Amino acid sequence: MKILALESSTTSAKAMVYDTDTGKFHVESVPYILKYADVTIHDAKEVFDQTVYLAKKMCEGQKIDMVSLSGTWHSLMLCNQDMEPQTPIYLWSYTGAADICKELRKDEAYVNRFYQKTGCMVNAIYPVFKIKLLRQLGYALENYRFVGQGTYNTYRLTGQWVVTDSVASGTGLLNIRTKTFDEDILEENGIRLEQLPKIITYQDTLKLNEEGAALLGLAQGTPVIATNPDGGLNQVGAGAVEKGVMSFSVGTSGALRLSTEAPVLPKKPSTWCYLSPKSWLSGAATSGCCNCIDWFKSKYFEENFSYSQMESGCRNIEDVPVFLPFLFGERCPGWNDERGGGFFDLKPSHSVYDSYRAIQEGILFNLYQCYEQLIALNGEPKKVMLSGGIIRSKIWTQMCADIFQIEMTIDEVEHSSLIGSVALGMELLGIIPDAKDFKSNYSQVITPNPERKDFYRKKYQKYLYWYEVTKEQG
Repeated sequence: MKILALESSTTSAKAMVYDTDTGKFHVESVPYILKYADVTIHDAKEVFDQTVYLAKKMCEGQKIDMVSLSGTWHSLMLCNQDMEPQTPIYLWSYTGAADICKELRKDEAYVNRFYQKTGCMVNAIYPVFKIKLLRQLGYALENYRFVGQGTYNTYRLTGQWVVTDSVASGTGLLNIRTKTFDEDILEENGIRLEQLPKIITYQDTLKLNEEGAALLGLAQGTPVIATNPDGGLNQVGAGAVEKGVMSFSVGTSGALRLSTEAPVLPKKPSTWCYLSPKSWLSGAATSGCCNCIDWFKSKYFEENFSYSQMESGCRNIEDVPVFLPFLFGERCPGWNDERGGGFFDLKPSHSVYDSYRAIQEGILFNLYQCYEQLIALNGEPKKVMLSGGIIRSKIWTQMCADIFQIEMTIDEVEHSSLIGSVALGMELLGIIPDAKDFKSNYSQVITPNPERKDFYRKKYQKYLYWYEVTKEQG
């Protein structure tokens, strides 16, 4: 049997055709061609069209037995009753609601109540606050449906207006304990239940409709798994559904996640808690990772200059600037969506390569801050599964292990979320008993260098100094 895993990620369309008989697969990823200069908003139709176009090319001449969809958490747009987009799609990285959230965070009781219900912080990334912003901008919200990119993709391919509970848990509208949209939050925001899609699970398979079949070049009626979030699917694909196994993704943004049997939330808001397709997730996430790398490359290097060339140019690793990776605001640990990034302790002797090294370090120090909070809540993991763009760099991957001083197991397949989509498909096709039984092959284990422990601890203290000094700055 063959499964098509199809993903509209933050920056690119991705597709994998997986042969369950042989375990072999083919993956392609194509960066979006976008009409908006602002990378935090997309045109939902354009993203959908580019995603299905890639899939159709890959599937040509093949019989596909199931389609499994993936997307991102936290996106939102307004659609009319015919599901025609009326606004751009606002991504997780869009911080237009930062002022609204800043005011709301002054009410500690409100913040705690919202956090304990939803597992989400009062922060501009969440769709519920994007809805508040759109109301402020003059939209008569009672006339619209609230739709994410993944929900839109599912609708276009199946004709069904649904959302998986896992995607819904990242909206700020879902009660994390009841797995239903919270009545009080809906009432507070003037949202009627019929303006939101029906909540389903990954097990509630749909069917490819006539339009979807034509767009993908597949048979009408092919089973479809509605869109699940790439973060939750990463947990499945990385083999981290088991308790005590942490998935650690360093891609466009960064995330550390541990599977739990029930919601885990500290009394003081810090980490987040969402649903994965298979369990609850206790996690922490950062907004600035490979997007900071890409920003720096586009600003300071020629287009054909490679990342490895940028990396190898830094000779003096002892003395590089400090970088705070908050170009796209701050999620964990401080949840300051107005916060800016930048370099500190910058000297005339520092080269552009030193600054690049500083960015790599700063990204990992921010993630280490998150790691400290996560293990304080859940205990230390017994295994860490590393994935994302970071694994393309041996230097950066080793730096990660040395900063965290724990072994990092790297998945042979870079796109763990696509593998997670495949695993759900294999479960529903009866090929494996449960998606968490899916086993991927791991290519290597990165062992930390203990001699680097003190070296990076001193650098981390400098990072924390500048983090605290700039804490109240927008």
